[in-house]
Amino acid sequence: MSIRVVRLGSDRGAGEGLRIGTVRRPPRGVRTENLAAGNWYDVWLPQLAPSAALVKSAQASASDREWQRFVRAYRKEMSDADNVRLLKLLAALSHETDLSVGCYCADEERCHRSVLRELLAESGARIVS
Repeated sequence: MSIRVVRLGSDRGAGEGLRIGTVRRPPRGVRTENLAAGNWYDVWLPQLAPSAALVKSAQASASDREWQRFVRAYRKEMSDADNVRLLKLLAALSHETDLSVGCYCADEERCHRSVLRELLAESGARIVS
């Protein structure tokens, strides 16, 4: 049992389990009833996405310094008590069932999901690459 961190919209891997979308907005032009069949996500959990303002700053970050500023701000948002509880819930579930979390970004290194991977690990999640 484990959590995988994935790119939403990509083909599902074996043992991926329930796919959770940790994005601010659903994909454009995709009808709600087609989200799972199109390999986007089964469940939407926007609470674990960066705020709209942070998404803009992440997309505009051109340097490592700007990216690190985003990382610090996103970690601060995720330190909210409700978000900490969600991270701990996903971490606990990762020891009981397979699931995946993800975002649309092509490059995980410049995507909030790289930070989310770290936060889940810090919360005790069992993570598989």
